Amino acid sequence: MQLFELVPNLSEGRNDETIDRAVEAVEATGARVLDRSSDAAHNRSVLTIVGDADRLVEAALALARVARERIDLRAHRGLHPRIGALDVLPFVPLGDAPMAAAVELARSAARAIWEREQIPCFLYGEAALLPERRLLANARRDGFEGLAARFARNDRPDIGDIAAHPSAGAIAVGAREMLVAWNIELQSEDLAAGKAIAAELRERGGGLPGIRALAFRLADGRVQLSFNITNYRATSPMQLRRSVEAAAVKRGIALGNGELIGLIPRDALDDAIAEFFALDKDSSAAPSTPQAPHSER
Repeated sequence: MQLFELVPNLSEGRNDETIDRAVEAVEATGARVLDRSSDAAHNRSVLTIVGDADRLVEAALALARVARERIDLRAHRGLHPRIGALDVLPFVPLGDAPMAAAVELARSAARAIWEREQIPCFLYGEAALLPERRLLANARRDGFEGLAARFARNDRPDIGDIAAHPSAGAIAVGAREMLVAWNIELQSEDLAAGKAIAAELRERGGGLPGIRALAFRLADGRVQLSFNITNYRATSPMQLRRSVEAAAVKRGIALGNGELIGLIPRDALDDAIAEFFALDKDSSAAPSTPQAPHSER
C-alpha cells in the first residue's frame, strides 16, 4: 500500500473549534492527523495528515466542506497571502510512492472538490498544468480579492468554471516533495530590512537553493521571516539559520525566536545534531579511548 502525506493550510488560526472540526472530519475518513499548528497573527492553521490515496481524497473533500461551511474569506484578516478558506492542499509521496501517483492524486482531489463542493482549484507544483503555475506564488497571485479580476483576464482556475466560491474562494492543489516550514523572528521592527533579507536569501532572487521567503510585521511590531525550505538536502535548516544570521548581523540586527510549522524530516537535522554534539558525520569508527558511563539525573 502506497502512503502519502497531505499538508492542508486553512485560513483560520484563531477559532480552535473550526480546526477541531477539521481534524474530526479528517479522522472520520480513516486518515491519520499527525500534527496541527495554528498561528493567530497569520490567521492560518496547518495539518499534517497521512494515509493511502483513497483516504486522502476523502480527507481533502472533508476539509473543503468544513472550510466552506465555517470560514468566510470576505471577513478574513491575517498576515499570510491566501486565495481560499482551504488555501493550499499539497500531496507528498512517502516511501516508495512515486511523484506521478501524488500528481494524479492531487488532480483527482481537485476534480472531486469542484464536483461536490463547487470550489474551483488551481493546480501547482508537480501537478501544474501550466508551467508558470509550478510556483505556488503564481497560482495564488493577487489573493482572494483578486480572483475575479484574474478570471476576467483569462487567468482562470485549472478546474472549475467560476472565478471563486463567494466565501470559500479557490484552492491551490498541488504535488511536491517534503518541505520544512520555518519562521524566524528578528529583534527589530525594520520591515524594509526584513524584506531585504528575504529577497537576498530566496532562491528566485539568486539566493539559497530551495528557499522561499517572505517578511511580515507582527502585531507587537517585530518582523518575522517566513521560510519554506523546499529542498532541505540542498539547503539544510542549519545552513539557512547561519545565512539568516549573517544577513541580519550585517544590518545590525539580532535574531529572535524560531517557529517550526508542522513536522520536519529527521535527516533534515543531521548537520545540526552533529554540530551540537561535536560529532564527525563522516566517521562511524568507535572512539579510541574508553568512555565513562553516563549518569542518569
